Amino acid sequence: MTEEYRRLFGTAEGIRIFRAPGRVNLIGEHTDYNLGFVLPMALQLATFIATAPAHDGKLRIFSEHKRQLREWSAAEIANSQPAGDWTDYPVGVARELAHAGFAIEPANLLIRSTVPEGSGLSSSAALEVSCALALLQGRAIDRRALAQLCQRAEHRFVGIPSGIMDQYVSLFGHQNSAIELDCRSLDHRLVRLPEGIALLAINTMVKHALAGSAYRQRVEECAQASRLLGVESLRDVSPEQLAARADSLPEVIRRRARHVVSENQRVHGFVEACERNDPEAMGKLLVESHRSLQLDYEVSCAELDYLVERALAAEGVFGARMTGGGFGGCVVTLLRADALPEFSQRIAGEYRQRFGVVPQVYTCRPSAGAEEVNNFEIIPAAA
Repeated sequence: MTEEYRRLFGTAEGIRIFRAPGRVNLIGEHTDYNLGFVLPMALQLATFIATAPAHDGKLRIFSEHKRQLREWSAAEIANSQPAGDWTDYPVGVARELAHAGFAIEPANLLIRSTVPEGSGLSSSAALEVSCALALLQGRAIDRRALAQLCQRAEHRFVGIPSGIMDQYVSLFGHQNSAIELDCRSLDHRLVRLPEGIALLAINTMVKHALAGSAYRQRVEECAQASRLLGVESLRDVSPEQLAARADSLPEVIRRRARHVVSENQRVHGFVEACERNDPEAMGKLLVESHRSLQLDYEVSCAELDYLVERALAAEGVFGARMTGGGFGGCVVTLLRADALPEFSQRIAGEYRQRFGVVPQVYTCRPSAGAEEVNNFEIIPAAA
């Protein structure tokens, strides 16, 4: 990466490299913006940003994936307006840092990422967090505050009303554990997964056009449900309370609320199953989560449903569900570790035969949160 940086910018003097991971959310989908509970884990897939000072007042950013170089006046970054493309993520973060009192110094940034875009593995949060660290250049900031700053950039500059989960786990990921996060208090605890299991993310390679508009619509539907139920958030509604008031809610709003309320319960159940080393119970909860997302929340699609059904028919699989915002992206599958090689090959072949596309398959390993990279040998080669 250093050589590529030198080729692009002429010098690599003073180079520093920062890494922020993507994530897979094991369970707790569409609960984060309802201030509920989630169980993500940071992944070995990550975004790396190399940075060094520039001496002409410019902030330049080159994306290897996009093969595009853009530049701005560093002194004017706080006044930037959205461009409606990939640059809104780093520029939005730079703008929020400037508004928070962190001067944006002239610099050249090179972005390299192994987090697949549009996969539901949070490439956007990995980009936001790695950019924040690269622009901060070691200046101190509380990690919770930084997660909230990156979330504000996504809300205010990119225009996506996302929850806090993705940025949070990218910063607080742990090498050997998932994280149970309370999205209201922003407290978390580490959850170790049972021995002898594997987690696989299978990428449908599709992202249907409805995804962005439907996400905003679900946020508003949940807000409407909260107003009708007289609570701050659906986090405050128990299954019993929802059942007692269900008939007073419009049908669609009732189903959206039922998903969120039941999904919060499934997060707690999944953590308890982890603690008693019960992968069968964990798998059952994954399937329940998918059915709820498919039928009550209506964010699945034919490709996701196909992968879940084929996974559940395979030997050694405990459970599977869609993960991420929906309408494409990935299915996360829980299975016996010894079944992994055969299953990976079989599911890829079946999906290719059905949809004419070869899915990407990723073994998910819980990994550390965002950090400066001191050992450059761990940085992957350019794609």
